[in-house]
Amino acid sequence: MKTSIDNNARVSDIMTCALSRLLKDGENVFHGVSSHMPMVAIALAKATHGPNIVHLNIPGGVNPKSIKDAEYSSAGQELFKGSEAVLPLSEVFDLSMRGKLDVAFLSGVQFDVSGNVNASVIGDYNKPKVRLPGGAGSAVLIPTAKKAIIWRTKHDKRTFVEKVDFVTTRGNLWKIVTPLCVFEFKNGSLKLDSIHPTSSLEEVIENTEFKVVYDEVKYTPMPSEEELKALKRIDPYDLRSK
Repeated sequence: MKTSIDNNARVSDIMTCALSRLLKDGENVFHGVSSHMPMVAIALAKATHGPNIVHLNIPGGVNPKSIKDAEYSSAGQELFKGSEAVLPLSEVFDLSMRGKLDVAFLSGVQFDVSGNVNASVIGDYNKPKVRLPGGAGSAVLIPTAKKAIIWRTKHDKRTFVEKVDFVTTRGNLWKIVTPLCVFEFKNGSLKLDSIHPTSSLEEVIENTEFKVVYDEVKYTPMPSEEELKALKRIDPYDLRSK
């Protein structure tokens, strides 16, 4: 898979910009732990097309002043200090269950064509090959947020499977952004929404276990010069590529 194209945009840049463009001005948006890419995408959206987006996170800081020095977990005190307000994680869950959380950025380990998410086990639940972290917040937020956006930095047949080994959660999946493409959950199943310019339809099909269905072949727009300049300013330490 090619890692860059003519304007020097990398896969991580393409993914971050794709995530950013999914956000609308004025939305309440949450990201979890180990979520540098969504964190940067939120900051990018606020700096470009969505200045009134409300950034919510694990430490409880609302609209942190800067994400430049965020710790490796994207859940450190840097996202709390200097924030405009405080909203503890328990209140984020309450916000979502009351229908007031517009977007939740979450992830998982396995995804199937029916929109099920597995973050619990690989193999049989009682005798698993691998025991995973579990649902945590995603079991609450995916079913209750208005739009759940999944991001995953790995795209292969072990990740995008015909049927997950265990259903940790299901619900309002909207988009899944991977290093190869964007999937959309539509009419009860995952469909190919767009292919990144650094990939191809053949590569997406080769790395997806379920049948790749699409209405038309579309390509994810390249990052604009404005977006790339904003990324350098917002994320000088390239947290989005972690």
